[in-house]
Amino acid sequence: MRTEERARGTSAEQRRARLEELLRAYGPGSRPASHGRYALIGQSETLVVLERMETNPFGLRSEWEKELETIFLDDLEFAWGPRIRLSR
Repeated sequence: MRTEERARGTSAEQRRARLEELLRAYGPGSRPASHGRYALIGQSETLVVLERMETNPFGLRSEWEKELETIFLDDLEFAWGPRIRLSR
């Protein structure tokens, strides 16, 4: 296996573990979710939003603010814990 392929595999494994933890901590049935927060976690669309959060966070925030309530993105951003915080 080439180094690049191993790196992709390791990255995918790390993301999977991180996604599993996100679902356990904030997903449906969790204490935070029972209070009506973190509504996006557990939705299939969340995978795309997380990918954008990692690759184009400022573009995501800019487009999001045009169409949707920012509290949903803020909650997801907090739960995912990206390197760059975009919320105010």
